[in-house]
Amino acid sequence: MQRDIWMHKVFLDVNVIVDFMDPHRPRHQDAVTLLQFLLLHSYEICITEDMLSTIYYISKNKEKTLLFFNNVILKKWQVLPFGQKVLDLAVSTSLETKIDLEDLLQCLCAKANGCHILITNDDSFYDCGITIMTTKAFLQAKT
Repeated sequence: MQRDIWMHKVFLDVNVIVDFMDPHRPRHQDAVTLLQFLLLHSYEICITEDMLSTIYYISKNKEKTLLFFNNVILKKWQVLPFGQKVLDLAVSTSLETKIDLEDLLQCLCAKANGCHILITNDDSFYDCGITIMTTKAFLQAKT
């Protein structure tokens, strides 16, 4: 039986995680609702390993962030490495197109690791051939 596209791996952009962790951000509640939905419906949640240092760096509460890493991300999510092929392609594409390297790395890594949906709150995210949706658009499509 073929699985519905909504039941595949979901890649979360760093801004979604930061929105979830910081209750003062405007999209915090959307991120909370999204993560509740993903967990309730047993989605496979993926991020890249570099996101841990980015999230930690911008976090105001370092201990809370480390506890979230330890108790949630490292135990229940997939933390994906880029690998040489993704790094090479992202850097060369960024040089050629002037597209943001971070977006390229995230999207190409998600694609290389079988993610079918990338959820971001960036309005102009690089399209690498997988479905890209905002948090709000994903939640609206699921209700």
